[in-house]
Amino acid sequence: MAGVWGGHRGPLEVHDDFRVLDDPLEQRDFTDTREEGGRTVCESTLVVQGMYCAVCADTVEAALAGRGGVLEAQVHAATRRLTLRWDPARTRLSELAEAVGRVGYRLLPMQQAFAVSERTRETRRALWRLFVAGFCMMQVMMYTWPEYVTEPGQIPADLLQLLRWASWVLSLPVLLFASGPFFGSAWRDLRQGRIGMDVPVSLGILITFVVSTLATFDPTGPWGHDIWYDSLTMFVFFLLGGRYLEYKLRDRTAGALDALMNRLPEVVQRERADGALEAVSLKRLQAGDVVHVQAGQAFPGDGEVLSEAATVDEALLTGESHPVTRRRGEAVVAGSHNLGGTVRVRLQRVGRETRFAQIVALMEQASTDKPRLARLADRVAAPFLVAVLLAAGLAGLYWWQFDPSRALAVAVAVLIVTCPCALSLATPAAMLAAAGGLARRGILTRRLQAFEALAAVDTVVFDKTGTLTQDRVVVRDVLTCPGVTRAQALAAALPLARASLHPVSRALVAAAGEAPDAPAWEVRETPGRGLTAQGPDGRTWRLGSAAHCGLDEAALVASGRTLADVPCAYLCDERGWLATFVLDEGVRPEAREAIERLRALGLQVRLLSGDRLGAVQRVARPLGIEHVVAGASPEDKLATLHRWQAEGRRVAMVGDGLNDGPVLAAADVSFALGHGAPLTQTRADLVVQSGRLTDIVRTVEMARATLRVVRQNLAWAAGYNALAVPLAVAGVMPPWAAGLGMAASSLLVIGNAMRLGRRGAPVADGVPSPATAPAPA
Repeated sequence: MAGVWGGHRGPLEVHDDFRVLDDPLEQRDFTDTREEGGRTVCESTLVVQGMYCAVCADTVEAALAGRGGVLEAQVHAATRRLTLRWDPARTRLSELAEAVGRVGYRLLPMQQAFAVSERTRETRRALWRLFVAGFCMMQVMMYTWPEYVTEPGQIPADLLQLLRWASWVLSLPVLLFASGPFFGSAWRDLRQGRIGMDVPVSLGILITFVVSTLATFDPTGPWGHDIWYDSLTMFVFFLLGGRYLEYKLRDRTAGALDALMNRLPEVVQRERADGALEAVSLKRLQAGDVVHVQAGQAFPGDGEVLSEAATVDEALLTGESHPVTRRRGEAVVAGSHNLGGTVRVRLQRVGRETRFAQIVALMEQASTDKPRLARLADRVAAPFLVAVLLAAGLAGLYWWQFDPSRALAVAVAVLIVTCPCALSLATPAAMLAAAGGLARRGILTRRLQAFEALAAVDTVVFDKTGTLTQDRVVVRDVLTCPGVTRAQALAAALPLARASLHPVSRALVAAAGEAPDAPAWEVRETPGRGLTAQGPDGRTWRLGSAAHCGLDEAALVASGRTLADVPCAYLCDERGWLATFVLDEGVRPEAREAIERLRALGLQVRLLSGDRLGAVQRVARPLGIEHVVAGASPEDKLATLHRWQAEGRRVAMVGDGLNDGPVLAAADVSFALGHGAPLTQTRADLVVQSGRLTDIVRTVEMARATLRVVRQNLAWAAGYNALAVPLAVAGVMPPWAAGLGMAASSLLVIGNAMRLGRRGAPVADGVPSPATAPAPA
């Protein structure tokens, strides 16, 4: 099967062997299987090679649409990703790949398509074509230049004809080799009855070469003065140079996903039962295997550290910029890098079960999503190309009446200058650059459309627990009976608390400070109520709820021994109440800064929680949040959100719990925090891996900057055509200048979008905002 993945240089043909795509072991890397409506449905993410424009994407989608077993096929032109939902009971993936191969495109799994060897081959081919075009262009210009600087008749006719023949010979490699991608793509489109962006380009190349050839072979004929070898070679060189740079820049805009896809090692050192090491493929690993991870290598799965310690870089997965230390027994995640010496790890989850695979799945979905503006541009591109051909024909006919020698030059210039490459790239390039920049900071975009929605929101709604508050309980205060100090109460509660893993128990242990040499007590835990133990002195101690301790909570409130509507834990012995531990979830340290920055952006901040009003107010007041809804069930939250939207508000929702799933799905745009429930993350548009609320502000700023860049790109693409088309029709712009303008237009669009990817910092007139630009690593 190496011939399928490694040996081909062009699109797959009908006779190729596609069966490797049906191998379950191979499919595990790019296909997700789930049950829907009582049937098994597969969703595969593949890369389509040979694509250059939106019309190519339409061709691939048309080749798959309507085939038995295909439920949905969507191709993203800017990233060349295909998302394919299919029924394995009715079709095989190899059959679908054959269908795509028949229309001239090549399907590859994403890991293979982005392999170093594949990238190297593509880059080498592009550079060779660019070199041939550039070398021949310089020689042709040298032979053509004398005609520009001399008067007619100054150069002898035989010498002039010799220079033309030399230019013809040098133009052949440009036509037959360097222009190959344009002709191949155009022929493929025409065979499918479509007009792609390479059709007008190929027509322009062919017309200039044929007319120049006729003039060379018959100098006294009707085309004797139309020698355009210099325009032909310059046009091809500029176009190839533009496409090469466009490929490199576009590759960088989706670079965060590509970096993730290639993050795991292909070969891993696995420890055998006798302690010896064996090299195995990543696909052969199973849960329970012990592997040795070398310095600089990524961990191949989620697992437990068996070595004394490991220094780990988790920046791309969590947004944490500083290396972290994982000690024996602590967990490491797939995709994070080992920065120290060799580390032994026992794998617990591999393949699609890992956190890494979930992140890749989120980013794959974003890379294949088509924003509304991009879909609009794609729909406009096809009819626009038809209009281009008509405009070129009409311009040529018009000039034929006045100056037949210039008619073809004008038609060619119109064909080239109006090719809508920049229009198709304007939106996806900006949004992919933004998504890549955010991903490098641990903010994952599940839906590119979220940028457009987020830029328009006017209200940000937060859940409380685990979102504005920390995901752990802390002891805020200790109320004690006379004669008992705070320290004594915590010390008395410690032997009971450290016997339990309950969040309240852990908060008490943290507040008291662990005493390693303290004797362990025999502790009995009553789930949902509390802990009971008999101390060394024979006293019976209870720690937990008021009911567990036999206390009357109303009487405690009346006597000032506890607080109303505040979560508390109680300590008592057989003689009665000793202490009340006032608990709090603890507001996140960055919450106030984040909310102030959101207000500075003109956004209203609201709090929507299922907790009691008192607990919600204790969080809202210090943060300055005035609009609060408390005691809301998941259904109440959804109804409240719909009411706000009915009032005309565009809402961004931030949550982390399972109960936030419905409201996250219904919001105009939604954020899930990385420590939240996985199901919650599947409902959100953006996932903040770090859990930092300031990253939400950064994302809002990025969304607004992205929409500014999209508008700039669309305005430039429209303005360029509005200016260049009249110049081409007027005969002022020669074909080579038209080719330069078209290539420069596409590069300008992508280069403008690339500003968004600079370390994930927002763009304001090309300069990252000082308030949000990240510190140097």
